[in-house]
Amino acid sequence: MDKKPYVIAYDFGTQSVRALIFDNKGNTVGKVKNPFSPAYYSKKPGWAEQDVDFYWQKLSETSLMLKKEVGEEVWSKIGAASVTTFRDAVVCWDKDLNVIRPVILYLDARRLDHAEEGIPLWQRALFKCVGMYDTVIMQREATFCNWIKKYEPEVWANTAKYTQFSAYVNYRFTGKLVDSTASMIGHFPFDYKRKTWLKKSDLTRHIFDCTDEQMAELCPPCSVIGGITEEAAAATGLPVGLPFIASGSDKGCETLGTGCVGNDVASLSMGTAASVQLTTDKHVSPSAFMPAYPSLYPDKFNPETLVFRGYWMVTWFKNEFASKEVVEAQKLGISPEELLNKRLSEVPPGSQGLILQPYWSPGVKTPEAKGCIIGFSDVHSRIHLYRAIIEGIGYALYDGLKRMEKRAGYSVKRLTVSGGGANSDVICQITADIAGLKVQKVQTYETSALGCAMAAFVGMGEFKNLDEAVKAMSHVVKEYQPNPKNHQIYQQLFDRVYKKIYKANKKFYSEIKDVLCETESVRSDVTISGETDIDSADFLKG
Repeated sequence: MDKKPYVIAYDFGTQSVRALIFDNKGNTVGKVKNPFSPAYYSKKPGWAEQDVDFYWQKLSETSLMLKKEVGEEVWSKIGAASVTTFRDAVVCWDKDLNVIRPVILYLDARRLDHAEEGIPLWQRALFKCVGMYDTVIMQREATFCNWIKKYEPEVWANTAKYTQFSAYVNYRFTGKLVDSTASMIGHFPFDYKRKTWLKKSDLTRHIFDCTDEQMAELCPPCSVIGGITEEAAAATGLPVGLPFIASGSDKGCETLGTGCVGNDVASLSMGTAASVQLTTDKHVSPSAFMPAYPSLYPDKFNPETLVFRGYWMVTWFKNEFASKEVVEAQKLGISPEELLNKRLSEVPPGSQGLILQPYWSPGVKTPEAKGCIIGFSDVHSRIHLYRAIIEGIGYALYDGLKRMEKRAGYSVKRLTVSGGGANSDVICQITADIAGLKVQKVQTYETSALGCAMAAFVGMGEFKNLDEAVKAMSHVVKEYQPNPKNHQIYQQLFDRVYKKIYKANKKFYSEIKDVLCETESVRSDVTISGETDIDSADFLKG
């Protein structure tokens, strides 16, 4: 039988699904991107849902488009398939494995009221004694199964299985409701250290109102889940029986795809939600009471710091303040983001004292946090604000990196980057200058799909392990060296200002939350965008 030299990786993002074919050297043989419209819908403000059939239809379309683009000669040489998806998106199934409500996406801001009611009194007292109470309550509030059980009791009564979205895609391909341990990032009763489901006796099990029986079967990454079914073959164009390999979450695949392995490197994901990850041999909590996530390496972990509204803020700025650039970019035939990124160089490092802390959404350890911009003066323009956003995201990732370095005992010497922000040379250089570390890009910005393909090649036996796959398929093609003078400016601003902003304003954030709750005007965890008369301000004319 002829050796199959290619694999196909499907990559679900928030805004689109992509299908890519890779060879065993990491070269992209074919690629199709299929945008979602709409990406999700909101029955109520702050909600984010989508129909699972919509996602499967889009994947099927994408697969068939790619098959047509590359031709039968290439398509017939695909030896395995795999998928990576966004995280913390939940699916409810009935006893016959029919999906009974739309997917709730990780962007969804609904929250459970009176979350403490699900925790025994003795555990509440214990959590308060050890300083975990606020974190536990916030996790219970944000766990979607708890919300469904309370506010959609009929749905929950018929929910026989409760899974990640990744399990749904695996099921559509193979007919098996199985999920990779490396995809289990989110609000599920998962033991991140042992990489299995929590026991009933585990202290944090009461955070989740789902039962053990509702959980999916787990498998290790790089293992064969099953073969492509006849139904999936008809929908996607793949051959019946083609091995379908377990991979991992989108950010875990990105970390693998950039070659982030070892104690001297960290992976930055510059996407809608920005993050920094390490790859560690032991379970190292990125911060107190927070787990390290399972790596695609069966024996490794990915501690992570997440900036939830990371490079989403670029879109926010474009929509609210950059109408001038949108029009100009259209005339030039380029994207508004490309034009804005060119203008970043008009502003010096440090944005002439304008500093932003990108807590646009509250974090697990900072539940009362708000976004903060300080240092405005009459010298500042719109582009100063844009650069302050990019620098603020960089500060937040650098802050997370330094904390994780300390907890892991690592000394990071270089950063790998992926995601939309990594397409900008200016943003990569600013990142290098803030961290004082060289920044590296590999041969493709589709690193999530590349990491997924590595898992597929290992699963089909092309490589003995992921180390071999990384060495063969991930190649650094560009480096950005830090400017020592710029780094000195950033380090001073980081140490003397940025690190102190949250603590200095924590009381005010709490007061804002209390006032809003008292007046019931808006929920503190829902971002509302509306018209404002700030457009007339002088700083918008830059």
